[in-house]
Amino acid sequence: MSDGEHARPRRRRGRRRGRRAAGPPESAPQPAEHHNNSSGAAIAGAKDQVNAQPKPQKSRPRRPPDRLRTVHETSAGGLVIDGIDGPKDGQVAALIGRTDRRGRMLWSLPKGHIELGETAEQTAIREVAEETGIQGSVLAALGSIDYWFVTEGRRVHKTVHHYLMRFLEGELSDEDVEVSEVAWVPLKELPSRLAYADERRLAEVAGELIDRLHADGPAALPPLPRTSPRRRAQTHSHTRNRRPDEKTTRRTNGCGQGP
Repeated sequence: MSDGEHARPRRRRGRRRGRRAAGPPESAPQPAEHHNNSSGAAIAGAKDQVNAQPKPQKSRPRRPPDRLRTVHETSAGGLVIDGIDGPKDGQVAALIGRTDRRGRMLWSLPKGHIELGETAEQTAIREVAEETGIQGSVLAALGSIDYWFVTEGRRVHKTVHHYLMRFLEGELSDEDVEVSEVAWVPLKELPSRLAYADERRLAEVAGELIDRLHADGPAALPPLPRTSPRRRAQTHSHTRNRRPDEKTTRRTNGCGQGP
């Protein structure tokens, strides 16, 4: 090589190694035997977890429960007594009978929904006339009963106001389509004839009020609670004890015997 020629500088390996060192550190390769063992253990553990999990059982899809719409209904009725001013042995009460799905006759007090513009007392007089065919006048309040039932996809909360009533005139008749039979029942037989415990308790209250009436006259009866006419119509539920396909026969001056 002549003096005029310059030798090319040789690249230093240290710079290349320095560039490698400046980057992210590389993990040292593990021995093949150790790498294979860890992978195999991981796979085996995963299989054990899969095998340990219970297999899902096939179940029928559950139908979501239907929400029932809740409605509130108010009714009124009365216990009509014939001979209320005479001795108790001669007093009789007007009851209505309805046949349930088992064919049993269930006896109860006449009652019905309070219509638009009616007070509870007016409804009691009207319903007694419609379901029994007789006329009565309200003397005192016996009390209220409330209960729940489900009909036609609705959950109904019903409240019924009952009154002690004096018989005025008329003859028993079961012409109402919702009534199977009507009957005059001796006052002392009401506890064994009425089908519902709440109405049996009302009959006991009626007996106490009649005793006060005999002892001290009409002034001894408690005053009637103030009621206002219904301002809005309410949703009426159908009779629970009557099937849609059940035929109704009408009779006049009916007198039925209880169970």
